[in-house]
Amino acid sequence: TSAYSSPAKSLGDPGITPLSPSHIVKDSDADDAVEQLFLVVVAIDFGTTSSGYAYSFTKEPECIHVMRRWEGGDPGVSNQKTPTTILLTPERKFHSFGYAARDFYHDLDPTESKHWLYFEKFKMKLHTTGNLTMETDLTAANGKKVKALEIFVYALQFFKEQALKELSDQGGSDFENTEVRWVITVPAIWKQPAKQFMRQAAYKAGMASPENPEQLIIALEPEAASIYCRKLRLHQMIDLSSRAPVNGYSPSDTIGTGFTQGKEHVRRNRQSRTFMVENVIGEIWSELEEGDRYIVVDSGGGTVDMTVHQIRLPEGHLKELYKATGGPYGSLGVDYEFEKLLCKIFGEDFIEQFKIKRPAAWVDLMIAFESRKRAAAPDRTNPLNITLPFSFIDYYKKFRGHSVEHALRKSNVDFVKWSSQGMLRMSPDAMNALFKPTIDQIVQHLSEVFDKPEVTNVKFLFLVGGFAESPLLQQAVQSAFGSRCRVIIPQDVGLTILKGAVLFGLDPAVIKVRRSPLTYGVGVLNRFVEGKHPPEKLLVKDGTRWCTDVFDKFISADQSVALGETVTRSYTPAKPSQLVIVINIYSSEQDGVSFITEPGVKKCGTLRLDLTGTDASVPNRREIKTLMQFGDTEIKAMAVDVATSKSVKVGIDFLNY
Repeated sequence: TSAYSSPAKSLGDPGITPLSPSHIVKDSDADDAVEQLFLVVVAIDFGTTSSGYAYSFTKEPECIHVMRRWEGGDPGVSNQKTPTTILLTPERKFHSFGYAARDFYHDLDPTESKHWLYFEKFKMKLHTTGNLTMETDLTAANGKKVKALEIFVYALQFFKEQALKELSDQGGSDFENTEVRWVITVPAIWKQPAKQFMRQAAYKAGMASPENPEQLIIALEPEAASIYCRKLRLHQMIDLSSRAPVNGYSPSDTIGTGFTQGKEHVRRNRQSRTFMVENVIGEIWSELEEGDRYIVVDSGGGTVDMTVHQIRLPEGHLKELYKATGGPYGSLGVDYEFEKLLCKIFGEDFIEQFKIKRPAAWVDLMIAFESRKRAAAPDRTNPLNITLPFSFIDYYKKFRGHSVEHALRKSNVDFVKWSSQGMLRMSPDAMNALFKPTIDQIVQHLSEVFDKPEVTNVKFLFLVGGFAESPLLQQAVQSAFGSRCRVIIPQDVGLTILKGAVLFGLDPAVIKVRRSPLTYGVGVLNRFVEGKHPPEKLLVKDGTRWCTDVFDKFISADQSVALGETVTRSYTPAKPSQLVIVINIYSSEQDGVSFITEPGVKKCGTLRLDLTGTDASVPNRREIKTLMQFGDTEIKAMAVDVATSKSVKVGIDFLNY
């Protein structure tokens, strides 16, 4: 077939053609959907490096409970969340999650451990895989492959069981899954297939079902953070830009010590694990007026996402002004730089071998690095010591025939020394250099967002997510943007998204307008117009000249869509006698799409309306109404035969086409 081969011609598809001028119908009765009553909302923040859950009873929405303290935990890392690590037995059955998985894996004998399947930081795979499907694999530490879907299902099942158990223990009776509304957070910059993948995994984990999709909300991380930031009172945050003392600390203390004192203040109030969210708009919010804009920068382990929101009064609903952007600039980038540094000192060949042969010791080394990474600060003068596991020193000597100490002396990395206690001693400059590439990318990306016309007059920049705890990142953002807007960090910054996701689950209507990440439309036939349509698209059917493969647009990329909004188009079968009508739905990241054959246009749904057996007294020009409704991360499409009200529905599917 030629490069222009047309799907319509090749399939001999019964085509449809637009009937009426395109119009948009607001569905008035869409809001009267029957609200299901859930007793509790449980939100799961499934992060790249750490995960956790929090919940709130719908009867007392002002109390948000963060999950029980987990077993285990690392020195120098406060663990309200657990590492996103999972261990499967050699038979590929679920064994453990979090600290338990890590510690068990670590205690296995190396001869044993190479048969066990250990996964960490696997969530990034959903962001980096271009053509994600239900079949995509993940690679365990020992190099074996397992379906990503299985791992995600195990992880979500684990959280589901933990949460239901905690709720049952608290209430003294068994808590049923049907009584829970689940919220799972995902990065806003994830592509649609990754968001759908998360929903499918949750269905398989038994949290909700395709028949009952409302039981699960997929929330976007920066939106959740934004909802929480609205509730902040001044004592719950650190304002890096104020020159006045915050919480009684002057700004010079704020970046480093204010944070620790601030943390102490929170810790004293945190014995209960319950956060009171006053049901008022926070003080900072009361300074915002109708139409004011703010940016939420959610910086986590894997990705950094930015969203620009605008306030709509009186209810204070949020409107997304600029589509979510960002990229893989999370704190993992710092780990990667550390790994590059180790390769530079000890040789890439050795590091690769060591990771495969002593995976548990490698995990240990990265844990030691993690706690030092958290100690990095702009004004630090004393060196940071990283303990090298004994097996690293030992294996290196076997591998190279000389000592680790010798390697350090020989390498020309002058900021890293060997200390007699068996540690790598890094100067603060060396540590800061590991942060630089990642922080530079974040600042660079933010500058680009600030230069967009939609993003003028931003009042606040909220810095949230686990990586926002880093004083180096705080200082970089403050010095780059402090003159343009106030840079604000919620006090419990690592839990901001979790708490916001609970609030979202209690009141999903708070986000009113989003930007569509893609252009959506259907493939149609139009009357062929000489000189306007390319000749290779000409199709003659029963003497009528049609232009095939036309992309009839429902909504454009970056267009504002109100949640629940329905866009309607009317079509008629190209051939009046046609009884099976097939409507194919397509999407594209580009805006100006004319034909479904253009590069980047993907099929993401099919509506098949079978009209056989319907009464013959149907009008000559049969009207087929096609509706698309834009929901949270779900898009539903429906086709209705107006004469007989026969209809068919489909959810847009990005994974199976």
